[in-house]
Amino acid sequence: MRKKMIVKELQKMAKDLGIKTSGLKKVEMIKAIQRAEGNFDCFGTASNYCDQMSCLFRQDCLK
Repeated sequence: MRKKMIVKELQKMAKDLGIKTSGLKKVEMIKAIQRAEGNFDCFGTASNYCDQMSCLFRQDCLK
């Protein structure tokens, strides 16, 4: 089981994808990363089920 992503890790991921993170909250950053990777920007909206098996944030989202 992996640990929850911290903001610094998210900021690095976002930067690598060309996303500016200034002023973004953690959830907003995650959604921006999801969009940049071509996924649905649905973090935090699932209720006990998610069909996005390849999403990097799936495990954290379902908690």
